[in-house]
Amino acid sequence: MRKGITDIALLQRIIQLLASSIGSPISAKKISDTLNASGRRISVNTVDTYLQALLESYIFYKTDRYDVKGRSFLNTRGKYYIVDLGLRNNLLVRSKPDLGPQIENLVYLELLRRGYEVSSGKLAEKEIDFVAQTAQSHPHYQVAASVLDENTLMRERAPLKAIPDHYPKVLLTLDVIGSGTNIDGIQRKNLLDWVVGDDLPHR
Repeated sequence: MRKGITDIALLQRIIQLLASSIGSPISAKKISDTLNASGRRISVNTVDTYLQALLESYIFYKTDRYDVKGRSFLNTRGKYYIVDLGLRNNLLVRSKPDLGPQIENLVYLELLRRGYEVSSGKLAEKEIDFVAQTAQSHPHYQVAASVLDENTLMRERAPLKAIPDHYPKVLLTLDVIGSGTNIDGIQRKNLLDWVVGDDLPHR
């Protein structure tokens, strides 16, 4: 009501686009371009109003992109995460579950619950899923469903390995094999164990 939104069909379409883009950078312009291509004429400013309404009502959360090397925020596309994965699964009809975005969304919400300020990281051409910060702690997280394939393991470890600082670096997966190992300063943890664990940030 505060934003004066009355086009419910447009609101639902934007929500669906955000829900299907969990874990991927997206902007008001990209959403506007997608809607315009489908025949619905909508301006970037209008999309931005809808996005702000969704953020202010805590239906979605947004992470800004953080330049790990330069230690500054970038004025580029952010990532959006939904408050409840059950809502997302109800909104989207899929032939098979997309596990990767769902567990990434879960990790984001858990980091918020633990009191972190959460950003998505960028280091040159590499992407780091989450840069989590408190006054005393600054861990980096990479999230994947499985890294039992050696090529996948190398790909997921590469961004963490390239980070030029000594803060904790954690690779979270659903794998049981390999959980608990620490190679090149990168901790490999089972996601379910991490969620119920007690490695909370120091305040």
